[in-house]
Amino acid sequence: MFEIGEFVVSANNGICRVEDVVNLDMTSPHKKYYLLIPVEEKTAKVYIPVDNENHKIREVMDKDQAWKVIEKIPDVEKLEITSDKQREQKYKEAIQSCNPEKLIAMIKNVSERNKKRSAQGKKITAIDERYFKKAENNLYTELAFALGRDKQEMQTVIADHLESIAQ
Repeated sequence: MFEIGEFVVSANNGICRVEDVVNLDMTSPHKKYYLLIPVEEKTAKVYIPVDNENHKIREVMDKDQAWKVIEKIPDVEKLEITSDKQREQKYKEAIQSCNPEKLIAMIKNVSERNKKRSAQGKKITAIDERYFKKAENNLYTELAFALGRDKQEMQTVIADHLESIAQ
């Protein structure tokens, strides 16, 4: 169980502060919910059941973990996507996993796919763009938070790592 004041990562809401653990009137009086306040949207309130495994939340990575994630970027394998039909499902799974390595894998997939499409004179697809932005935001925000840096700076660090792979 997470403690009040602790920071967690939610797949759908990014980094959140655990504001409270509450019982909601509309549910079973014994069911507890985390009241989360997203760091990027301080006026929002998110309620996630304490005992619900469908809502992925975990502790925010610390500084050492963040650097390890960055160092592993070259070794992270892309997602296995065998058809366009499964592409969106794989992207959703990567986002919902709340796993930085899966986000990196997805970012690699979309980056490579976009380069190929661009070389063919094609634009990025709406699905690729939507999930790419979500994955980037989730990853860069957490890395920036863990390392005490700016999100834009993390984007540059990751882009440099991805570029070094391509060469």
